[in-house]
Amino acid sequence: MIRHDYPQIDARALVEPTAQIGWGTRVWAFAQVRDNAIVGKNCTLGHAVFVEGGARIGDGCKLQNGVSVYRGVTLMDRVFCGPHMTFTNVRCPRAALDKKHEIAPTLVGHDATLGAHATIVCGVKIGAYAFVGAGAVVTEDVPPYARFLGVPAVPHGWVCRCGEPLATWQQGYRCTRCPAMYVLDEGGMQPRGNTK
Repeated sequence: MIRHDYPQIDARALVEPTAQIGWGTRVWAFAQVRDNAIVGKNCTLGHAVFVEGGARIGDGCKLQNGVSVYRGVTLMDRVFCGPHMTFTNVRCPRAALDKKHEIAPTLVGHDATLGAHATIVCGVKIGAYAFVGAGAVVTEDVPPYARFLGVPAVPHGWVCRCGEPLATWQQGYRCTRCPAMYVLDEGGMQPRGNTK
């Protein structure tokens, strides 16, 4: 019987000795996970993913090919990172100056999606279930369930837990794909009624 609960690390990947890799996580060819990085259970780190020491990745995350996650970045559970998207960790870097003490933390909430080639500038918070479009450059906080697109990224409506856009409907919002309904109040976008 073949077991799939232990970490599966491609022979061409580099996982340094003090990196923590959770059970069921798959690390593909040419990925690099540095010392003191934390990667949760049941994650997928695609071809040439880079995870720096001090980065934290929750359970069930999917990092597509070429994603870079630097020190100071925390991904909560089930975050999707599209191909070649990247994070930064210092706002005003210089090659000639050591600015490691200026790392600005970045937090990505559970179940958020970060599209292909998106850039997340350090020091922001991306809310749960938020959706950042391909190629977007995020320079400010993204609320839960918000869809941000463009350079710089700006709000373009709301998304469902399933990732599809929300349309206005009576006194609230309804998913364009599933039967989920939402209401926007002082606390932000909130699911109501028949949600998953």
